[in-house]
Amino acid sequence: MSLEVRGVTKRVDGETHIHPTDLTLEPGAFNVLLGTTGAGKTTLMQIMAGLERPTAGTVWFGGTDVTGVAVQTRNVSLVHQQFINYPNLTVFENIASPLRVARRPKAEIRDRVERMAALMKLTPMLGRRPAALSGGQQQRCAMARALVKDASLVLLDEPLANLDFKLREELRDELPRLFADRDCVVVYATTEPTEALLLGGTTATLFEGRVAQVGPTGTVYRQPDTLTSAQVFSEPPMNTAAVTKRGETFEMSDGTTWTAPEAARGLPDGAYVFGIRPHHVTPHPTGAHPVALDGLVLLTELSGSDTVVHFRHGEGEAAETWVSQAHGIHALRVGQVARLHMDVAQGLFFDRAGARIAA
Repeated sequence: MSLEVRGVTKRVDGETHIHPTDLTLEPGAFNVLLGTTGAGKTTLMQIMAGLERPTAGTVWFGGTDVTGVAVQTRNVSLVHQQFINYPNLTVFENIASPLRVARRPKAEIRDRVERMAALMKLTPMLGRRPAALSGGQQQRCAMARALVKDASLVLLDEPLANLDFKLREELRDELPRLFADRDCVVVYATTEPTEALLLGGTTATLFEGRVAQVGPTGTVYRQPDTLTSAQVFSEPPMNTAAVTKRGETFEMSDGTTWTAPEAARGLPDGAYVFGIRPHHVTPHPTGAHPVALDGLVLLTELSGSDTVVHFRHGEGEAAETWVSQAHGIHALRVGQVARLHMDVAQGLFFDRAGARIAA
């Protein structure tokens, strides 16, 4: 049973939170909503769940118009970033509560609760109440309660944001398998491009209440339709610069030039926007077509096993602030002029309206 959002908009006090939106989300794979905070992910999920009514448009589930149908009468599970548990019930009873409401047999309830508790690393806490748990454990309890029942629609609104790194990794691996054999639609909201890539499935990129692109996650990442979609699907932010093509040469406003990569050689001469992700801009040459770029180092930071460098290249109005992300530790000092290298074969080209024209 698919979930269809048809022409849905949402306005509050004259302000548009969701612009006209059409989406079809299928069972059997993760459907990811990817966007920064304020992009409209939570509002869209609340409309899908029936917690909010759209200002215009309809929501269909399994071929039935469910717009305005109360969430209490629908088979929906919703997990928020901010957990909610029943404080007077044990962890076991919290997880079991939707199964008891559904009047499932006692043996089935115990089996399903214990399996879900094992997945969420909650087995030793089953006899405790939520007040005796850490914040991460309380979030896992709330997730377990939502996931234990066989909901037709499962909405996960940044559910792993409050968990420690190791558990987040484990659950990212496990969640797709958990739903692989369930006949339900799963919608997962995240601000993190890496998380969307790890979950796979289908991704919709959102920006300021608009869906920029929908498609298989890998395709949306590698072949963004627009500059907006490419920027949403890049962390750290995608580097961009105005470039001019003359013959087989591209030139940036600071005078840096390079020979057009094969994918862009057929473009007519003229002005374009060049985009390149930070991990293709590195302190040492990598890739098939490295181009040197001198930059004033503004900030350096370690992000896990990577070094992230914020730098400025060019002068005056032609100056651009870019980001480099490279594996390992690289000793670049703030204030020094460093030579970095971009693999232009990995770049994207957009017209001045933001539509991708070559990659």
